[in-house]
Amino acid sequence: MAKAVLTISSKNYGAWALRGWLMARLAGLEFTEKVVSPDDPAMKAEMLLLSSSMLVPSLQHNGIKVWDTLAIGEYLNEVKPKAQLLPADAKARAHCRAICGEMHSGFTALRSALPMNIKAHFPKFKVWSRAQSDIDRIVEIWTECLKTYGGPYLFGKTPCIADAMYAPVVTRFLTYDIPLDKTCAAYAKRMMELPALKEWFAAAATEPDEIDELDAEF
Repeated sequence: MAKAVLTISSKNYGAWALRGWLMARLAGLEFTEKVVSPDDPAMKAEMLLLSSSMLVPSLQHNGIKVWDTLAIGEYLNEVKPKAQLLPADAKARAHCRAICGEMHSGFTALRSALPMNIKAHFPKFKVWSRAQSDIDRIVEIWTECLKTYGGPYLFGKTPCIADAMYAPVVTRFLTYDIPLDKTCAAYAKRMMELPALKEWFAAAATEPDEIDELDAEF
């Protein structure tokens, strides 16, 4: 059987690419990467419009093509059920889908003001009020999940779709030096210790700076 193919964009700037890629890694799916050029229209759409539903990332597997990030997660949960990308409990599963949907369609102020840029670091970055409201809501989500399901990940002992959806936020909080309470800081640290995320960061560090930073921000 041929390996799956996951089409992604920049590993330094591509927040939606990271979400889809991490879901595939957490699912244990064997896949090859197809990286679109920074000049590709799909890449520019992801970077500049901050869209959640462009054709990056997209997954081709067993003759099936899935492109929306949440759809990729749902598909992977179907084909790799043992990975438990969604919680087994119906109530927890509904909660998981709700916070994933919130990330999928919301937090536009955060995305605009604090674009993903893994290689950068901005100590004492000044956050404007609308972006701070998004940060406060994310902290609220993390805190509720960690308290309800016992951690160390959002829905218990293993990382799931929700952790993949919020992984780019973890990178943003590091890049822009966002202060976190003890509980959320511990969660962010645990996420950064994931072998898959370490792999992504290592690849991002070697990526050529082909995208103008100011273009990526807006």
